[in-house]
Amino acid sequence: MDETTGKWLVLAGMMTVSVALLVGSRHQPFPEISRRFGWVLFSVTSLLAVGEQAPRPMSLSFLLMFVLAIGSFGVLAGVHHMVRTRRDVFIAPMSGFLFCVGAGGLMVQTWPELTTFEQWSGFVMLVLLGGGQTWLVFRGLLIGRLPLAWSQAGMVALQRGQLEGDHGAISCFERGWDADEEHLNPMAYVALHRIHAFLGDEQTAQTWLEAFEDAGGEAAVASAWIGAVEQALGAMNRPFTSPVDKESVTESE
Repeated sequence: MDETTGKWLVLAGMMTVSVALLVGSRHQPFPEISRRFGWVLFSVTSLLAVGEQAPRPMSLSFLLMFVLAIGSFGVLAGVHHMVRTRRDVFIAPMSGFLFCVGAGGLMVQTWPELTTFEQWSGFVMLVLLGGGQTWLVFRGLLIGRLPLAWSQAGMVALQRGQLEGDHGAISCFERGWDADEEHLNPMAYVALHRIHAFLGDEQTAQTWLEAFEDAGGEAAVASAWIGAVEQALGAMNRPFTSPVDKESVTESE
């Protein structure tokens, strides 16, 4: 494979990762995290592609080192969000692909010049890279659940007055529960009960109320959380009429 073809393949891989980040960000509780990184990677890749038309374009080795650097940054930032903030599980595995491409490509370029010991060391390093990337994919894409982040995103949407939609409060709180973190379940249930009662959907509100009581009721949730939910709903100043009131108004007419 000649150097020009190799560079375009690397750029195509970077563009694929950037598009995947932009598309996949819609399925994260805080889409701005992976979307921002996706746009940065998309812009950088576009500039590098334009730079290939220059009289003296960059070499494949420099491009691989750049991919290795940006992949390293993405993995560190992604692991931080995946383990510490627990708000995004998509950046780390996608950046891991870039890191593997950069490290593997540099190793392949220098492979003929290495001694036997260095080649075996490089082979072991490639195996470790593959294992680490497999862990990132498994931990992030397969079992990466974000119940706490979905509850946080639901509260943010609630305070903004956005109740419905893909990232509305209802959609976020419906994903804000987890069998392994049962203390989060009643928080989501009580928020959903209050929201549907606020919207006048008494039947759905009753369903979530029963789930809330089964999960421990108000004793299982901090009063500050319930107060924050009710305060956000009260700040909307939306007229509320329960189904019972509607029936009485109809009969009086």
